Amino acid sequence: MTQIISSIKIENYRVEIQSPSGLVVIADEPLEMGGKNLGFSPKELLASALAACTSATVKMYADRKGWDLEEAKVSITLTFVPSENKTLINRDLTFIGKLDETQKSRLLAVANACPIHKMMSNPIEINSQLV
Repeated sequence: MTQIISSIKIENYRVEIQSPSGLVVIADEPLEMGGKNLGFSPKELLASALAACTSATVKMYADRKGWDLEEAKVSITLTFVPSENKTLINRDLTFIGKLDETQKSRLLAVANACPIHKMMSNPIEINSQLV
Protein backbone atom coordinates (compact mmCIF):
# COMPACT_ATOMS: atom_id res chain seq x y z
CA MET A 1 0.00 0.00 0.00
CA THR A 2 1.23 3.47 -0.85
CA GLN A 3 -0.07 6.55 0.89
CA ILE A 4 0.46 9.96 -0.65
CA ILE A 5 -0.72 13.16 1.01
CA SER A 6 -1.43 16.30 -0.96
CA SER A 7 -2.19 19.77 0.33
CA ILE A 8 -3.27 22.99 -1.35
CA LYS A 9 -3.34 26.24 0.59
CA ILE A 10 -3.69 29.86 -0.50
CA GLU A 11 -1.80 29.78 -3.80
CA ASN A 12 -4.12 28.64 -6.61
CA TYR A 13 -3.31 25.24 -8.15
CA ARG A 14 0.02 24.84 -6.31
CA VAL A 15 -0.20 21.47 -4.62
CA GLU A 16 2.42 19.94 -2.34
CA ILE A 17 2.53 16.16 -2.61
CA GLN A 18 4.35 14.27 0.13
CA SER A 19 5.52 10.66 0.19
CA PRO A 20 5.73 8.53 3.34
CA SER A 21 9.51 9.05 3.32
CA GLY A 22 9.07 12.83 3.43
CA LEU A 23 9.91 13.61 -0.19
CA VAL A 24 7.92 16.52 -1.63
CA VAL A 25 6.85 17.18 -5.20
CA ILE A 26 5.05 20.30 -6.38
CA ALA A 27 2.16 19.97 -8.82
CA ASP A 28 0.74 22.99 -10.58
CA GLU A 29 -1.18 23.99 -13.66
CA PRO A 30 0.36 25.80 -16.63
CA LEU A 31 0.09 29.57 -16.93
CA GLU A 32 -2.68 29.33 -19.53
CA MET A 33 -4.78 27.33 -17.04
CA GLY A 34 -4.33 29.89 -14.25
CA GLY A 35 -1.41 28.23 -12.50
CA LYS A 36 2.20 29.36 -12.21
CA ASN A 37 3.75 26.34 -13.94
CA LEU A 38 5.80 25.49 -10.83
CA GLY A 39 5.56 21.74 -11.31
CA PHE A 40 4.04 18.95 -13.35
CA SER A 41 0.29 19.09 -13.93
CA PRO A 42 -1.74 16.19 -12.49
CA LYS A 43 -1.99 14.61 -15.97
CA GLU A 44 1.77 14.91 -16.39
CA LEU A 45 2.28 13.23 -13.02
CA LEU A 46 0.05 10.33 -14.09
CA ALA A 47 1.99 9.91 -17.34
CA SER A 48 5.26 10.28 -15.42
CA ALA A 49 4.40 7.37 -13.14
CA LEU A 50 4.04 5.06 -16.13
CA ALA A 51 7.19 6.39 -17.81
CA ALA A 52 9.31 6.07 -14.66
CA CYS A 53 8.07 2.58 -13.83
CA THR A 54 8.58 1.40 -17.41
CA SER A 55 12.13 2.79 -17.54
CA ALA A 56 13.15 1.30 -14.21
CA THR A 57 11.56 -2.08 -14.94
CA VAL A 58 13.29 -2.60 -18.30
CA LYS A 59 16.62 -1.38 -16.89
CA MET A 60 16.44 -3.78 -13.93
CA TYR A 61 15.57 -6.67 -16.25
CA ALA A 62 18.38 -5.85 -18.71
CA ASP A 63 20.88 -5.53 -15.84
CA ARG A 64 19.84 -8.93 -14.43
CA LYS A 65 20.32 -10.50 -17.86
CA GLY A 66 23.67 -8.76 -18.39
CA TRP A 67 22.40 -7.05 -21.54
CA ASP A 68 24.01 -3.88 -22.89
CA LEU A 69 21.13 -1.46 -22.36
CA GLU A 70 22.82 1.94 -22.19
CA GLU A 71 19.60 3.92 -22.08
CA ALA A 72 15.86 3.34 -22.17
CA LYS A 73 13.80 6.28 -23.38
CA VAL A 74 10.06 6.24 -22.76
CA SER A 75 7.69 8.80 -24.24
CA ILE A 76 4.12 8.86 -22.94
CA THR A 77 1.23 10.68 -24.59
CA LEU A 78 -1.89 10.77 -22.44
CA THR A 79 -5.16 11.99 -23.97
CA PHE A 80 -8.67 12.00 -22.55
CA VAL A 81 -11.30 11.47 -25.27
CA PRO A 82 -14.51 12.99 -23.84
CA SER A 83 -16.76 11.74 -26.64
CA GLU A 84 -15.82 8.15 -25.74
CA ASN A 85 -15.26 8.78 -22.01
CA LYS A 86 -11.93 7.06 -22.49
CA THR A 87 -8.29 7.73 -21.71
CA LEU A 88 -5.81 6.90 -24.46
CA ILE A 89 -2.18 6.32 -23.53
CA ASN A 90 0.50 5.87 -26.18
CA ARG A 91 3.90 4.73 -24.99
CA ASP A 92 6.90 4.85 -27.32
CA LEU A 93 10.05 3.03 -26.22
CA THR A 94 13.59 3.44 -27.52
CA PHE A 95 16.33 1.11 -26.33
CA ILE A 96 19.90 2.30 -26.86
CA GLY A 97 22.75 -0.17 -26.63
CA LYS A 98 24.04 -3.32 -28.27
CA LEU A 99 20.75 -5.24 -28.29
CA ASP A 100 19.41 -7.60 -30.94
CA GLU A 101 15.77 -7.67 -32.04
CA THR A 102 14.96 -10.61 -29.75
CA GLN A 103 16.26 -8.68 -26.72
CA LYS A 104 14.33 -5.56 -27.73
CA SER A 105 11.14 -7.58 -28.14
CA ARG A 106 11.65 -9.12 -24.71
CA LEU A 107 12.18 -5.68 -23.18
CA LEU A 108 8.89 -4.54 -24.75
CA ALA A 109 7.13 -7.49 -23.10
CA VAL A 110 8.81 -6.61 -19.79
CA ALA A 111 7.64 -2.99 -20.19
CA ASN A 112 4.08 -4.25 -20.57
CA ALA A 113 4.48 -6.08 -17.26
CA CYS A 114 5.70 -3.13 -15.18
CA PRO A 115 3.63 -2.64 -12.02
CA ILE A 116 2.12 0.73 -13.02
CA HIS A 117 1.18 -0.62 -16.47
CA LYS A 118 -0.60 -3.52 -14.76
CA MET A 119 -2.46 -1.16 -12.42
CA MET A 120 -3.51 1.19 -15.22
CA SER A 121 -4.55 -1.68 -17.52
CA ASN A 122 -6.97 -3.22 -15.04
CA PRO A 123 -10.12 -1.88 -13.42
CA ILE A 124 -9.44 0.88 -10.91
CA GLU A 125 -11.81 1.56 -8.03
CA ILE A 126 -11.60 4.88 -6.23
CA ASN A 127 -13.31 5.15 -2.84
CA SER A 128 -13.64 8.61 -1.31
CA GLN A 129 -14.85 9.67 2.13
CA LEU A 130 -14.67 12.67 4.41
CA VAL A 131 -12.44 12.23 7.46
